[in-house]
Amino acid sequence: MCSTCDNNRTVNMDSTAMTLPMSDPTAWATAMNNLGMAPLGIAGQPILPDFDPALGIMTGIPPITPMMPGLGIVPPPIPPDMPVVKEIIHCKSCTLFPPNPNLPPPATRERPPGCKTVFVGGLPENGTEQIIVEVFEQCGEIIAIRKSKKNFCHIRFAEEYMVDKALYLSGYRIRLGSSTDKKDTGRLHVDFAQARDDLYEWECKQRMLAREERHRRRMEEERLRPPSPPPVVHYSDHECSIVAEKLKDESKFSEAVQTLLTWIERGEVNRRSANNFYSMIQSANSHIRRLVNEKVAHEKDMEEAKEKFKQALSGILIQFEQIVAVYHSASKQKAWDHFTKAQRKNISVWCKQAEEIRNIHNDELMGIRREEEMEMSDDEIEEKTETKETEESALVSQAEALKEENDSLRWQLDAYRNEVELLKQEQGKTHKEDDPNKEQQLKLLQQALQGMQQHLLKVQEEYKRKDAELEKIKDEKLQVEKMLENLKEKENCASRLCASSQDSDYPIEKTLNSSPIKSEREALLVGIISTFLHVHPFGASIEYICSYLHRLDNKICTSDVECLMSRLQHTFKQEMTGVGASLEKRWKFCGFEGLKLT
Repeated sequence: MCSTCDNNRTVNMDSTAMTLPMSDPTAWATAMNNLGMAPLGIAGQPILPDFDPALGIMTGIPPITPMMPGLGIVPPPIPPDMPVVKEIIHCKSCTLFPPNPNLPPPATRERPPGCKTVFVGGLPENGTEQIIVEVFEQCGEIIAIRKSKKNFCHIRFAEEYMVDKALYLSGYRIRLGSSTDKKDTGRLHVDFAQARDDLYEWECKQRMLAREERHRRRMEEERLRPPSPPPVVHYSDHECSIVAEKLKDESKFSEAVQTLLTWIERGEVNRRSANNFYSMIQSANSHIRRLVNEKVAHEKDMEEAKEKFKQALSGILIQFEQIVAVYHSASKQKAWDHFTKAQRKNISVWCKQAEEIRNIHNDELMGIRREEEMEMSDDEIEEKTETKETEESALVSQAEALKEENDSLRWQLDAYRNEVELLKQEQGKTHKEDDPNKEQQLKLLQQALQGMQQHLLKVQEEYKRKDAELEKIKDEKLQVEKMLENLKEKENCASRLCASSQDSDYPIEKTLNSSPIKSEREALLVGIISTFLHVHPFGASIEYICSYLHRLDNKICTSDVECLMSRLQHTFKQEMTGVGASLEKRWKFCGFEGLKLT
């Protein structure tokens, strides 16, 4: 009876989805045949007895193909929300019946990390552990079962994917044997369970993966790490001569300089090896000149490349101008009328494109010229600032440079002398005839010494001359400062004498000079303002007064007028009028009252 009811439900569901009337058994059988299912009637009996399930077709009825007239080339896709039809599962001791496909899927909790344990509820009261194993061993290897007396249990599988298979059985109705007793039936509810063992195994696995990832990254870093530099050799006379030769070679200079730096930092410099180190440092210093020359050559190449680029760009612009001129001449009416409509359209489009490209290149060329002009202007500004330096600072810098050069020449002279002494000592120790190479070295050293001495004498003479000029300028400066101080003292004395004579002889003039009115213009302004305020007995604001004065002279400033009126306290006074937001400062004429007071 249950299987019949399930078949009826399936047929009804399919009939509503296919929207075919049940009164037409041939059409229904054709549809079921195309789905690969045995056609059933309402009572669950086959409609046509000659259905062949192995072939998936019915004898006597051709199958529907996509190439039949009236159908599309591609068959309609299966909708994703179509419910999955579950089947009946038969076991040795029990039977599992699928849930109603129209019901929503059973709810589950969030899956814990590394979950291998499931919770199974809704077991029959008479269900045993053997029955549970019989049902769920189809999902995979079972490690442990913990059964409770309240019709539920926990099952732990060997792998995580087995849990997904067990969740498929959620919603199934279980029946033990053929009994219909309530204690022998139940509805299974399978859900994820959180177990400490699963979480511990998952954490161990994650830690193992993290260790493997760290090991892989370490191996990758070690593979990509650059090799360590070779160790620097220890100092010896032989290694020193090799490094000195490398310092003179441009290709090996960086390696030799690194070796020299390491030796100096190790403390290999002593009294015996100081001359060797000095000669190596001198070779490193001479490399600076090579670097500067190389930089100048590169700058020259860059300037030549810039010039070539400018010439090429200007040539391209000339050709663009010629092409645009061709387009413009073709657009004139004399030639334009002979072209077709499509040809005219193409010519106009080409003309616009050529003009846009020409403008872009022209802007680029103008930008290059603008940058050159800015560089030239910067150079001119720098030259002007350099020419503005005083002679004293220039002489001081020259003197300091001469001092440094003098010291360096002395040190070089001492180094050459030390080398000569060492050579003489070696000659005295060996008591042998000198080799021609040593004689040449001695001659070269003597010539170098003579040249250095002459150069040193010249530098000393120039230094003395510059020093004398500097002393002369300093003396002149002191004299000028003294003259300025004397002039200031004379001015102070004269001002004091004038002030005392004015106080004693001309008291009236002093009072006149101390008056608030300093010029005839201010006197005229005072008269005009007095007349204006006399006409306005309730006073007027400074803006109103200045607006009246601006009609006479536009150059009058409001601040000057206000300052003049504030100096004449017995002639004008300022009062606050109004209440609250209408508060305003007004000037009034009080000359008649001030006359009585003065």
